[in-house]
Amino acid sequence: MIIRYSAVILFSVFLNSFNLLSGQTGHSVTVALKGAGAAKIRLAYHVGNQQYVKDSLNTDNSGAGRFTGADKLPRGVYMIVLPNNTFFEFLITDDQHFEIACDINDPAGTVSFKGSEDNNRFLEYQRGWKKLQDRAMTLSTKLNAASPSGAEAAELKKQLGDQEKKMKQFLSETAESNRGTLLGAIARSIIPVEIPDPAIPPGTAKRDSVSRLMSYLYYKNHFFDNIDFTEPGLIRSPVLGGKLDQFFRQVVIQMPDSIIMEADRVLAMSGSDDDVFQYVAVWLMNRYASSEIMGHDAVVVHLADSIYLSGRAPWVSEEYITDLKKRVERLRPNLIGKKAPELLMNSFAGHYVSLYDVTADFTIVYFWEPDCGHCKVATPMLKEYYEKHRSHGIEVFAVCTSDDRVVWEKYIADHGLSWINGWDPQRLSRFDYYYNVESTPLIYILDRDKKIIAKRLAAEDISSFIDAYRKFQGE
Repeated sequence: MIIRYSAVILFSVFLNSFNLLSGQTGHSVTVALKGAGAAKIRLAYHVGNQQYVKDSLNTDNSGAGRFTGADKLPRGVYMIVLPNNTFFEFLITDDQHFEIACDINDPAGTVSFKGSEDNNRFLEYQRGWKKLQDRAMTLSTKLNAASPSGAEAAELKKQLGDQEKKMKQFLSETAESNRGTLLGAIARSIIPVEIPDPAIPPGTAKRDSVSRLMSYLYYKNHFFDNIDFTEPGLIRSPVLGGKLDQFFRQVVIQMPDSIIMEADRVLAMSGSDDDVFQYVAVWLMNRYASSEIMGHDAVVVHLADSIYLSGRAPWVSEEYITDLKKRVERLRPNLIGKKAPELLMNSFAGHYVSLYDVTADFTIVYFWEPDCGHCKVATPMLKEYYEKHRSHGIEVFAVCTSDDRVVWEKYIADHGLSWINGWDPQRLSRFDYYYNVESTPLIYILDRDKKIIAKRLAAEDISSFIDAYRKFQGE
């Protein structure tokens, strides 16, 4: 297990905001480690699938030490990490003055708490849940080894089904008996969503397809039913981040409109608690600001407009807002689905050319430089594709981003680039702004109406994209 000693940059602003919590009773967690002697131990916590160190100390010769501070710790699932990187988990809730004891040779099996009823309940839950999981794993292993059509497999499937029912009942009972607590919220979050059999009217065509679609929609719409968005302790646990990752990676269709709709829905669900809302907003912005999937920049623009630039993100600085606004304004004109901005400029042919005058099924807008290393690979590939397909509705509008006319003209002549070669060294067309040209090569693909249908494609992906697009359009 790797413990990270400092928060990653993407979460630093978010995590620091939790230092200012109500109440000044502080925290005092005493640890007694039998058999440890003098050792360095760490107090760590979860945020999604990452772990961060909050504090560290050296125990005395008897293995005793105390984590203490004037401020209360944020609610969540914490860990004591031992010198060999083994650890055990416990809860930090409202009462933060308690004692922990364990044998260093078996910390998880011997840990006990004094002065923390929440952690005594959490320990009972952990041990009960582990027994149920171990039994399910044993049955699953036996089932995988059994003959699929044999009587043994049928019996093991029945036993595994019964075990899964016991596990769900255990979670439900734990959640109900601990309602309103962090433990209750954790237990409830693990309960799977049950999908009812869809009610399909008689005579419906393609019943199986309709059934799958209805089941998917139910699952998507009820995915967060068992998540308590009013419990900020789920932030510092594997729960909330894990659920968000699963939902937006595996459940939501990876199209900007679908993502935006579901992002707005999850943000609305988290709006009752400021800390949870902040976490969800930061998580979403970080995810899609770093996404390499084409078109996801539309999600960034939407989140910026609806949250950060609309005054709903008090946790960020004015400098961040200023930088984000500049970035968004460079993304906004060239989002997929928008009509491409006009490009009017001089050309290698000696006359002005206009992007809007190009008549083609597909126009490839290519920003490049003669001396760019990557362009020297992309340009020949694009040239080969163009020469094979120019008679099938393909045109290239190439824009040189350098201001060395001699080098530009020589490269065009030496390599026989017969497409439209635009030239705008003063950038009067503002192509760098409207197309967000920060590096080269940069490729956009437009349809016959000059609507952007792809952006930032690699040259080798142009052919497969246009073929797929034609097929999708029924051409």
